[in-house]
Amino acid sequence: MATRAPRPEDLYDLRVPTDLELSPEGRWVAVAVKSVAPGKDGYRSSIWIVPADGASPARQLTAGSKTDASPRWSPDGRTLAFLSDRSGVLQAGGGGAKPGKAEAPEDGGTQVWLLPFADGGEARQLTDLPKNADGLAWSPDGGRLCVVSASTSTEPEKKPERKPEDPPAPDTRLIDTLMYQFNGAGFIHDKFKRLWLVDVASGDAEPLTRGDNHDADPRWSPDGRRIAFVSDRHRDADLGWRTDIYLVDVATKRVSQVSPGRGRQTWGAPAWSPDGLWVAAIGTRDWKRGVIDQASVWRFRVRDGLAQDLIAGSDLEAAAGMNSDLFGGGLARLHWMADGRWLVFAAPVEGSFELWRVEIDGGRIERVSRDRHYVGRTDLVGLPRGGARVAAVRTSSTEPPNVVVGDIPAGRLTGNDRVALRRVTDLMREAWADIRLVAPLERWHEVDGRRIQGWFFPSPAGTKRSPAPVVLEIHGGPATLFGWSLIWEWQLLAANGISVYACNPRGSQGYGQAFLTANMGDWGDGPMEDVMAGLDALAADGLIDRDRMGVTGGSYGGYLTSWIVGHTDRFKAAVTCRSVNDMVSQMLSGDIGGPTFGLYEYGVHPWEDWDLYRRHSPLTYAEKVTTPLLIQHAEKDLRCTITQAEELFSVLRLLKRTVRLMRVPDESHELTRSGTPFRRVDNARLIADWFRHFLVEGRTRLPRIDAKRG
Repeated sequence: MATRAPRPEDLYDLRVPTDLELSPEGRWVAVAVKSVAPGKDGYRSSIWIVPADGASPARQLTAGSKTDASPRWSPDGRTLAFLSDRSGVLQAGGGGAKPGKAEAPEDGGTQVWLLPFADGGEARQLTDLPKNADGLAWSPDGGRLCVVSASTSTEPEKKPERKPEDPPAPDTRLIDTLMYQFNGAGFIHDKFKRLWLVDVASGDAEPLTRGDNHDADPRWSPDGRRIAFVSDRHRDADLGWRTDIYLVDVATKRVSQVSPGRGRQTWGAPAWSPDGLWVAAIGTRDWKRGVIDQASVWRFRVRDGLAQDLIAGSDLEAAAGMNSDLFGGGLARLHWMADGRWLVFAAPVEGSFELWRVEIDGGRIERVSRDRHYVGRTDLVGLPRGGARVAAVRTSSTEPPNVVVGDIPAGRLTGNDRVALRRVTDLMREAWADIRLVAPLERWHEVDGRRIQGWFFPSPAGTKRSPAPVVLEIHGGPATLFGWSLIWEWQLLAANGISVYACNPRGSQGYGQAFLTANMGDWGDGPMEDVMAGLDALAADGLIDRDRMGVTGGSYGGYLTSWIVGHTDRFKAAVTCRSVNDMVSQMLSGDIGGPTFGLYEYGVHPWEDWDLYRRHSPLTYAEKVTTPLLIQHAEKDLRCTITQAEELFSVLRLLKRTVRLMRVPDESHELTRSGTPFRRVDNARLIADWFRHFLVEGRTRLPRIDAKRG
């Protein structure tokens, strides 16, 4: 029975399913489960197995001394292939490097391993490539694997011997392209991913693709003769976000493009039709300046490249990004049903992330699932009589992520028919059994003719006569969304006597093309009006205290937080996280800076209209900020570099405003979602303490810094 409020350190007990795959006959689900390492300074990942009917509890298959991930069943269901760095861990002396022991290799430590599931026995290492293996896919006959790796040969890389009197080798980076770095990965300008063919019996490996490109997500054709994959192999690939779907002939190694268009386009999630005549994909075609397109579901005929948008007119977004600080969205996926009649995909509607399917002939679209939840990371296998079994990870506003399974019929769904998704794991049952989580109240309001959906989490500390203070939460993107998913930070604020309100302002995904594009060239005023109107509606209903309001958000949410406190003094405290404060430097630096991001969001490059970017920078209005502001930023953030925080902090400190800079070492833009566990806990505690200090305790000066906290 739930008897207590959540605490930041409850995060240490977290078990999250990060990837899954159904066995070919649909009897089992293999799941990669991430948990916190004993030292609270990292994560472990292991492979679990659970029967698809939920008849028995999930059980752990691999030790997961560090990272066992990406389970993939062989076509006969007898073997599980997975990625593991266990050999590197063993080289380092167990669970990490120790004094006197060799360091685990920085690259090449993650390889493909095979576990004989049907016959029992220990896993064996299959590949021994010089660089990490990053993805894998079985051939239809089970004799080979397609493996993704940055390796250029099978020979180990030899470092030249250095005499004591020799100077170190030059380590200056010479860079000729943009997009030479990526958040969380670091420098990638010389790390190009390629496809490799690996013989399952011998482990012999040979390169299938070559070149300075980023090849990923391989999918074998049903006859095993070709592999579809995603790549950026076109001229000046660093000058845009373009990706296409390509086919490589396994025998000749000839590569050809199958996705249409030649402009700025993004395609992903390739999936072969059962007859091998078509490749389906998710993406947008020929992007035009001034337009933010929703990703759609397409199919391309292999013979001649004929392209069909299968969900045109539905206004569904097939590549949306739901926010959760416990369960990341992962890549969008497509699945053909066995008879080739339907394609299954996921998309949001009114804050719920659901399963859908589209009928190939006729374009009939059916909503497969219906609930207030977030369903992602799906897999699907065919069943007798034309149906399909689907497995996915599901979470809701008050439920941690777990694996669910459901059966989709072959025929059409009628009326209110929906597929029931039964939970087959309960990974947090023991650890969080006594934690009491707050359920939200759904809210809607209207601004400029647009309906804005929101969620209000009332703190148990509030009453009708004396409402609790409230914190406005703003999502990143700006083209992502909040919804019916669990966000740990919100639950911790509620436990500290603070209610939470979050909504999806214009520019959010899940409400159609017009809504998505409504913030084009307007990151500030319009979205600010949307979120403030939601707060005003709560105040009018007596649910919040107008005099005790806070605001926070991360990434674009940090931008809008910084913008808001520069345009109103209604808030008593604010936290701007990994934010954008200077639009010019943001659009010209970091991993997505350069010629694309600003053009995509504002329709012009910064150098084409410097004044536009200045007017839309929160830094321009920093002199007007009077709200106590905590500026949180990770030092290795390559999406929004830490100079964004430093610029705003410098101005506010010089003006002697109530401001504090919170620099988090060794973390990326993903601090709150996948950062080191002890830093995630500290971050959650510091943000809750900041708002409690100003909103609950009513203080006006900076809180004391407790160097011994935790």
